[in-house]
Amino acid sequence: MIIGVPKEIKNKENRVSMVVAGVRALTQVGHKVYVQTGAGIGAGITDQEYQVAGAVISPDAAEVYAKADMIVKVKEPLPEEYNLLREGQILYTYLHLAADERLTKALLERKIVGIAYETIQPADGSLPLLSPMSAVAGRMATQIGATYLQKDHGGKGMLLGGVTGVARANVTILGGGVVGVNAAKMAVGLGAKVTILDVNVDRLEYLNDIFGNAIHTLYSNNEQIERSVVESDLVISAILIPGAKAPKLVTRQMVSRMSPGGVIIDVAVDQGGAVETCRPTSHEHPTYTLENIIHYAVPNMPGAVPRTSTYALTNVTLRYATLIANLGWKEAVSRDAALYKGVNLVNGKLTYKAVADDLGIAYEPLKF
Repeated sequence: MIIGVPKEIKNKENRVSMVVAGVRALTQVGHKVYVQTGAGIGAGITDQEYQVAGAVISPDAAEVYAKADMIVKVKEPLPEEYNLLREGQILYTYLHLAADERLTKALLERKIVGIAYETIQPADGSLPLLSPMSAVAGRMATQIGATYLQKDHGGKGMLLGGVTGVARANVTILGGGVVGVNAAKMAVGLGAKVTILDVNVDRLEYLNDIFGNAIHTLYSNNEQIERSVVESDLVISAILIPGAKAPKLVTRQMVSRMSPGGVIIDVAVDQGGAVETCRPTSHEHPTYTLENIIHYAVPNMPGAVPRTSTYALTNVTLRYATLIANLGWKEAVSRDAALYKGVNLVNGKLTYKAVADDLGIAYEPLKF
């Protein structure tokens, strides 16, 4: 199979979808890999390193897309990339279709095979291709929140952990999954008062076991969310429903009651966001202020730490890329139930029910 690795063009997206070891692993078993020149620079990987590993360096994205049977990316295609895709081509990347009707319709029109990292799901319910980036985003969320609470960044001018004799910051984390746990680790480490809300009681019990008295857990309902948000200096939204839009849990009215200079970070914004007042921003313009509260809602947060993120991501994506390349997507999907769940689009049909339901587009189960 011919695999294409284009350079990412999303704002300040410096990750790359394949590292040198991945190129070597694929070329050694007879596949051909085209890498767009400069694709790895943001993550510290040179064209020469890719060449030594066996890749062909292409001068532009057009050639990569034209040559490849399978395109391996980090982020979803942007409008200027839509016409580069062709019927039957495999697109293996984060898609997050439920939050983007325009993208979904464009990919349906191109009749590609869309395999989404974020919906590949083994029987245990885990999301192995989403987890590493969720861990990165969770840790970043606390760091970023701490920065924007500083007065020089528009915040109320406080340290998360305070100092002796001075109150610590209140941090509320909505969702106790991978993002939430990693955000909590950082917030606890910095000395903040941390509250985590979740609807899964077993998960809350687990969080109590691992954090002990370092955090406070609450069952998530409207009343508990409102009370926690209003009393918070930093709110981190870490809600995830696999493949579907995030529910709007934090209302504008709640945000308006927070004390001025507080910070909200919506990690769920790539799935539509769980905060009513949040809209997608970018690394170039990451924040805006609404109701006197700083909002940070960058959909590709891990792109700011591309060296860490690239290696963490490719550690988990290469296995499936290799399986698809070796067997072809149909045989690979028929053999691997987790990969089967990753198939969102085939030949102009939407094959992932949660996306279809959210967008009001006809759903067709995947058939061979």
